[in-house]
Amino acid sequence: MDLGISSRSALVAASTSGLGRAIAIALADEGVRVVINGRTNDRVEAVVEEIRERGGNAVGIPADLTEEGTPLELVKRARAAVGDIDILVLNGGGPPPSPAYAVDDDGVSAAVDSLLRPHVALINAVLPGMRERHWGRILAVGSSGIQAPLPDLALSNLGRGALAGYLKTLAAEVAAEGVTVNLILPGRIDTDRVKSLDTATAMRLGSSAQEVRDDVIATIPAGRYGDPAEFGQAGAFLCSAPAAYITGTALRVDGGAVQSL
Repeated sequence: MDLGISSRSALVAASTSGLGRAIAIALADEGVRVVINGRTNDRVEAVVEEIRERGGNAVGIPADLTEEGTPLELVKRARAAVGDIDILVLNGGGPPPSPAYAVDDDGVSAAVDSLLRPHVALINAVLPGMRERHWGRILAVGSSGIQAPLPDLALSNLGRGALAGYLKTLAAEVAAEGVTVNLILPGRIDTDRVKSLDTATAMRLGSSAQEVRDDVIATIPAGRYGDPAEFGQAGAFLCSAPAAYITGTALRVDGGAVQSL
């Protein structure tokens, strides 16, 4: 299938590893000009070089999106590098594990500052241009915890749930202008973040990370953790021309783990 986005430009937040990197590579493989973002220049340049070795077009802009004013500055620099931003992928690392009873004001502020505030700022910076051109794709990497809140991840459930509500509202407001707004929800994808969560669970239970992994796999109908490349390709489709009538939705990529439609 031709995704019809080879002439487009994308900004992928937090794309030096894991799920963001997977989506960035999938978009670049489709001919999209991709802006790679992360906090450290070395990691940004490593992904840029990887994409270029695959024959793709990428530039790197290191920036910490949790710093005030940085999202707007990132968008300005991205436009200078690749032109108007047609595709915006929202992504960021999750807060540390925490039970709900232990959440305090500092934790709430941290969840909002990492999972909500910078994403809204990025949208505000690129959305006017998308509406004017009558074409745009906004895709947020969320979590299956939005639909089935995950135990011991209260801060993630809080921040990602708030973003999901905002994005659903926005999707209806801009759909008639050719701009789609969607979420892609990973289940257990084999990334460093998931490995760290398995390790944290193992420490809490007094078991090994492999035992935790085996127990989780036993609950996944597909019988395995997902490959980041599979997730990235699903994300690229939601950013494509053929996906123009898909908006305001959340696509789970979880191997069937969540037992609901």
